[in-house]
This record gives sequence, C-alpha cells and structure tokens, in this order.
Amino acid sequence: MRDELLAPLAAVSGIIERRHTLPILSNVLIDTGGENLSFLATDIEIQIAARSGLGGSRDSRAFTVGARKLLDILRALPEDTEVNLQPQDKRLMVKAGRSRFTLQTLPAEDFPRLARAAGDSARFSLPQKVLRRQLGLVHYAMAQQDIRYYLNGLLMVVDAGELRLVATDGHRLAFASLALEASMPKQEAIVPRKTVLELTKLLADSDDEVRIELSSSQAAFTFGSIELVTKLVDGKFPDYTRVIPTQHKNRLQAQREPLRQALQRAAILSNEKFRGVRWVLADSSLKIVCSNAEQEEAQEELEVGYNGDALDIGFNVNYLLDVLNNVPGAQLECAFGDASSSALISYGSEQGFKYVVMPMRI
Repeated sequence: MRDELLAPLAAVSGIIERRHTLPILSNVLIDTGGENLSFLATDIEIQIAARSGLGGSRDSRAFTVGARKLLDILRALPEDTEVNLQPQDKRLMVKAGRSRFTLQTLPAEDFPRLARAAGDSARFSLPQKVLRRQLGLVHYAMAQQDIRYYLNGLLMVVDAGELRLVATDGHRLAFASLALEASMPKQEAIVPRKTVLELTKLLADSDDEVRIELSSSQAAFTFGSIELVTKLVDGKFPDYTRVIPTQHKNRLQAQREPLRQALQRAAILSNEKFRGVRWVLADSSLKIVCSNAEQEEAQEELEVGYNGDALDIGFNVNYLLDVLNNVPGAQLECAFGDASSSALISYGSEQGFKYVVMPMRI
C-alpha cells in the first residue's frame, strides 16, 4: 500500500542533499529481502534506516533509486492506492492502478554504508517525547556554519545518572539536564546540527522508547522502525560550566507571554542588522526600548518583580525571543550582574534548564 511505503521513505529522505557530487547519494537503498522491506539513506556523515510494515519477498533484491522522485510519486498518488515496485535491469517500475513510472536505478553494492563503531559506548533509553522535548529546550542555540566547527552541533554528556545537553553559538548558551534511571561512566559527544534537527522531526510525541548509544566517534538512535547513526563532530566543546553565572544578585521575575509579546512588538523597530534591544530596569519596572537607523523608536513597559540595582543593559532581541518561543512555562527569572555581564534566564517549571545570553553595546 502507498502509505506503508511513503512513511519509511519520508523518514530516511530528510538527510538527502538535493545536489551531490556522488549521484548515488541522491538515492535510497531499498532491500526487498528479509522479513520487512527496508529503506536506507546516507550523506556519508549520517545514515538513516527504516523498515516498512510490508513483508519482504523471497527472491531478495536490493537496488538504489532516486529518493526525491520516488517520494514525490508516492505523495502524488491517492491514499490507500495499491503500489507495486518491480526492479528490472537498471530500472524500477512503479505501478499504481493505471499509473506507470519507470525510474533509473544504480547498483546496491555501490551504495556507501556507515560502519558501526567498535569499542566502549554508553547505552541508555528514554521515552521519545522526553528526548524530543529536551532537544527542543536547547537546539535553537546551536551555531550555523561557524568556523569553530565544534559549535555547529549539540553536546550530549552522560555522567553518572544524568544526561546533559548543551548548545552555544558563542553569543548565548542553552543548557538542559535530566536524571537517568541507570548510572554510567562519563561519555561526551558533539552531535552534528543536521542530526539534531532530523531527530527533532523524526521523534514522536509518545512514551515509546528511543535507545541511545554514544561512543567516542559515533551516536546511534533507535526508535520505532527507524535507526539513525551519525558520526560525531571531532573537537573540544567549550567549558560550559564556566559560562553559567552563579553569583548574580539582581533578579527579575516576569510572566513569559507578556514579555514575549512586548519584545516581538518592540523588535519591529529594531536595527535590522544588529537587532539590539535595551532593557532598563528599575523598582518593579522593566522598560524595553528598540530603535533603528531611521531614528524610529519602540518603547514597552512591563510591571515585573524586581528590586535590584537600576540597570540599563542591551541584548540581541532574537536571542531573547528564541528562548521565550522555544521554552514553555508561565513564569521566568532573569539574573543580572551589571551592564557588561551575561544574563541568566531560568524557569520555575524547568528545573534543569538554564539560558545564558551575552549583553551587547547599544
């Protein structure tokens, strides 16, 4: 049936680049042998395998075919259509009702596969929705195409009975920790940005388990009918423990939603390049000010819980909106030092979460 082919094919196709120097990397490896029809895709760094609910055939055939084209064909067919895949000499015939499609194939033996890493690894399991939620708390702080390649990913640390996730782009840092049922020796892994984003799409909001395996060079995530294996970013992640402030005495308590909406409105008139916003803090008051090169200005004032030092501090408004948009919770707390110190944002409802944002001069 169409849907039983479409679901696993869609699951593996997300990592396939549209243009590749190696044509076979635009293909998906389909194996009709074994108990279930299986699909495999790779970009050399990441490999995703998925099984279909359809049984395999006795005469085992493996072949590779253009993933996007096959995906587009299946999506364009009506639901519950009976679909037949018939591999022939260097061709795949796709039959559905009165529709016929002939696609070019490449040999399965030329398809590159990631060898599974040998050696010690940390193994543990979590409900899928828990890992998906933890990734959601931090992934937006990862760098994009930074020359410091180790920032273009997410640090996963397993230490004793705790899982810690850390992401930073050098201007802000997001940290989330979670207690694990089993205690393990310490293992650190920098998971590439692309893998993290793919996981957030593939993980279900369910109590079904995801099995995680972290080694020194590879990470594997197995859930449902999917197995995702990824190489790790080789590099030394910054010492996040030194970045998170512990001594800030000026503390502000605010409702997340009114603060988020006020920042969104003020950001309309922020400088398009620098995206600066000023926070002017006084007793029980937060004034939010944005201005731009055309001398236009937006000003918002909120009643907040604050009785610290009078403070005028600048931030990139996008960094503040990122945490408010991605991390749920009604109430948050901001801790400040002075105008040149980073601010620490935490939530009463998210015990293991911390967000550090550097100030900017405005």
